[in-house]
Amino acid sequence: MDSRRTPGSLEQDVLRALAAAGRPLTPAEVRAEVGADLAYTTVMTVLARLHDKGVLTRRRDGRAYAYQIADPTAVTAQRMRQLLDGDDDRAGVLTRFMGELTEEDERLLASLLHRAESEDER
Repeated sequence: MDSRRTPGSLEQDVLRALAAAGRPLTPAEVRAEVGADLAYTTVMTVLARLHDKGVLTRRRDGRAYAYQIADPTAVTAQRMRQLLDGDDDRAGVLTRFMGELTEEDERLLASLLHRAESEDER
């Protein structure tokens, strides 16, 4: 019987363990939650990759890092920025994005831009 996980399921299991803990966890703690049958280095690799993607934040905890789920708004903003940076026609991408917004979102965006301009003038 093949006990391999489906692609992405280990990442999802790690994220579920971190969310359930409600606090930063070390790789050893994540391994204990997700499954002791996993190699410690496998858990470290998954955590490092999620950190590189911006999904997790980390801080030193002794000789290891303790990981936690990043602020969802920060993750979404980073993904939006990566998508924008990945296209040569920034104006086209932003114009298309604006065309997809609801009227309420347009008002919110205009308000945020106005607030940012006001702060820059200070």
